[in-house]
Amino acid sequence: MNLTSLLILGALSAFGPLAIDFYLPGFPSIAQAFGTDEAHVQVTLSAYFLGLSIGQLVYGPVADRFGRRRPLLFGIVLFTLASVACGLAPSLPWLIGARFLQALGGCAGMVLARAIVTDKCDTIGAAKAFSQLMLVMGLAPILAPILGGLLVNTTGWRWIFFCLALFSGLSLAAVALGLPESLPAHHPRHPLSGALRRYASLLADGVFVGNALTGGVAMAGMFAYIAGAAFVIITLYGVPAEHFGWVFGTNAAGFVLVAQVNARLLARFGPAPILARAIAVHAAGGVALVLVALAHPAQLWPLLLPLFVCVASLGCIIPNASACAMNGQGHRAGSASALLGCLQFCIASFTSWLVGAFANGTAVPMAAIIALCALCAAGLCKATQAHARRRAVAAPGPAASFRD
Repeated sequence: MNLTSLLILGALSAFGPLAIDFYLPGFPSIAQAFGTDEAHVQVTLSAYFLGLSIGQLVYGPVADRFGRRRPLLFGIVLFTLASVACGLAPSLPWLIGARFLQALGGCAGMVLARAIVTDKCDTIGAAKAFSQLMLVMGLAPILAPILGGLLVNTTGWRWIFFCLALFSGLSLAAVALGLPESLPAHHPRHPLSGALRRYASLLADGVFVGNALTGGVAMAGMFAYIAGAAFVIITLYGVPAEHFGWVFGTNAAGFVLVAQVNARLLARFGPAPILARAIAVHAAGGVALVLVALAHPAQLWPLLLPLFVCVASLGCIIPNASACAMNGQGHRAGSASALLGCLQFCIASFTSWLVGAFANGTAVPMAAIIALCALCAAGLCKATQAHARRRAVAAPGPAASFRD
């Protein structure tokens, strides 16, 4: 894939994390503006995750029927309008509803970026492209909280959403001018009436579901961190909102760096072996994190060390789990990408809600959920790779060996 396409796809993939990370420093200000607490403001995050889950299931079959470009343009327009509605929100219920609509638009870029990569790349190439996209989209969690904190303290939290509208407007122009249709005209165009049947066949594929859940459960731990980070870092440990982004961005930088190392290792080791080792590191970091949180350290840095390991290791886990799941999906790549994203964000919406539901004034709920997700992902990875090896013995071939 050429550099221009990767930059545009990276921007589209960044819609999700940007719309999350940009407004995290504004949680205390939003709570104050609407006369509520941060636990209720976290519902706006859960609503966003729910919208991402539902919307992806719609875009996948539509993209397999009509191509990638038209659904993508529609989603970006919806995201832009919903971002303006968020900035104008007169109440918390309005903001929750607008965030849900914003997610319905933003998930188009996430689904279709994966599908476009699958259209254009072979399996190893797709894993490398996903890792390179992490570099582009990784700038979002590094820069967004820093800029969000500055906006909160200068112009107010509403301007966060107006800036998101500007970003999506620029992305709309980039897609319209620089991203042609990637689904070849000769590929089968599945009717929308068969969408449920395609989803059922994907759900019956143990390797697809196992890899999707491995990446999804691990990523859900990251969203538990996102949901609890503002409280732990700003409220509990007293880091100023304008400095929140530097702490948050350090973990994001680790994620991006590991993703680039992953891209270099792929040709030598393959996605599945790297995934297994990265999951083990991730689980060890999760266990260390919850042990530190239970000790209630007086300073923030003991928590940050295992947290860095947990977040950085996802730079290997997410691209390799996605590539293993998407391998061999071919003309149903849109539906496969949609179901992959839906499974991931359904779990993410649940874990982000759990952080607020079990809030007790400490870092323990966030840490415990991250650790639980890491251990579950490790178990899923082991079971999925064992199933893939049995499948490879029964029906050897390139697709099977890729998943070993």
